[in-house]
Amino acid sequence: MIRSKEARRRAVYVAQVLGVTGAYFLAGRIGLMRQVVLDGAVVTPLWPSTGIALAALLGLGVRVWPGIALGTLLTVSEIGDAFTMSRLAIVFGNTVAPLASYALLRRVGFRIELARLRDGVYLVFLGAFAGMLLSATLGSLTLLFDGKVPPGRFWLVWSSWWAGDAMGVLVVAPVLLVLRKARWPRPGDRWLEASVLAVVVVASSLMATRSSLSMIYLVFPVIIWAALRFQLPGSAPCALVVSVLATIAGTDALGPFAGHSLMEIMVNLSLLNGCVALTALLLGAIVAEHQTMRRETEYAVEELEALVEQLAPLSGPASARYEDRPRGHGPRGEGPRQDQR
Repeated sequence: MIRSKEARRRAVYVAQVLGVTGAYFLAGRIGLMRQVVLDGAVVTPLWPSTGIALAALLGLGVRVWPGIALGTLLTVSEIGDAFTMSRLAIVFGNTVAPLASYALLRRVGFRIELARLRDGVYLVFLGAFAGMLLSATLGSLTLLFDGKVPPGRFWLVWSSWWAGDAMGVLVVAPVLLVLRKARWPRPGDRWLEASVLAVVVVASSLMATRSSLSMIYLVFPVIIWAALRFQLPGSAPCALVVSVLATIAGTDALGPFAGHSLMEIMVNLSLLNGCVALTALLLGAIVAEHQTMRRETEYAVEELEALVEQLAPLSGPASARYEDRPRGHGPRGEGPRQDQR
């Protein structure tokens, strides 16, 4: 029995590692479909693998880190030789960065439910911005020492690498964390409004990212609508749709990205994806925290009402007997009390 349990646990662990490896590699292949080559460096405006890596660590624990390393190794092998020292250094950086983000989030008491504003802030500044500094720095320095990136273009490669990894965390990780507790909607849920929201977010995103009128601001009212009405389960997928369509339009130089240099497109994409992700994540967390406080207040009021109802029968008869006594008589009917001077 003990051996069977151990074998089952090992099989589950191996399946988890292989699942993380496959998900990381698949996300990497999708990200490389919109790669941008800067000199000898390959970067992406949105690298979804970092979001998958951090979500896997938060959901399954730090023990699945070999899946991240294997997934990174397989992904890097799609670009070039995976067994040179420079490639292995990139694999090391892409593995350590999610682990660093995970350690920072655990240290500050991050909750994966994202039901508090502080959790959204932690994910943005510690999980995305701070943690991804490692992968961007190690990867860019590796390419610089290999001579694939000239010194004058180092900061462009570094900022593009960092922005792509950070956007992967901001856009993909919240969706995966929400899906952990997803359930099939009940008949009484807002099906019609959710369907209209899905159509509107796709239509507005296509119009905003492909129109030559530079109407990129159209996506923000939709993100706000999703956050106010559906909290993070609604705003996180909407932000993912907007970021993906914006990345496609940016790498194809369509709509508001037409006529701009590669550096300008990367900067605009990073700012847009960052603003969309921040709006969806933080506003969704604020609404969720507000609703949690309201539920706690209602629960406290109900408990107080129940306590009052329990105490009422104890105080009711005694007060009724006291009110039935004739005024001015003592407790045993000795006659009216006299004022003593």
